[in-house]
Amino acid sequence: QVQLVESGGGLVQAGGSLRLSCAASGRAFSSYAMGWFRQAPGKEREFVAAISWSGSTTDYADSMKGRFTISRDRAKNTVYLQMNSLKPEDTAVYYCAARTLGIVVLANEYDYWGQGTQVTVSS
Repeated sequence: QVQLVESGGGLVQAGGSLRLSCAASGRAFSSYAMGWFRQAPGKEREFVAAISWSGSTTDYADSMKGRFTISRDRAKNTVYLQMNSLKPEDTAVYYCAARTLGIVVLANEYDYWGQGTQVTVSS
């Protein structure tokens, strides 16, 4: 069993930066692939980024490439999402998720989810 708690969301102006954190509990955390997703009001949950259990492989949605960076600290059981050059369209609730196999972009392939953290980007 893995429990995930996101933090770091908030209100930021367009062009600004935020770093989200996802703290995980559970002894097997280091063996899980991790993903970040987001969901804006009235829209479906969409893939943002993912990282393999080792941290050696990452994947990003096209609109996030070059602006967002996913990383993990296995010693701290934490995954991060560094978000730069934020845009108003990045406004959403951001969720982290975990799965036991390799990284994928489909939300329904992840086994565990956090409660989400709100990110609001003002223009």
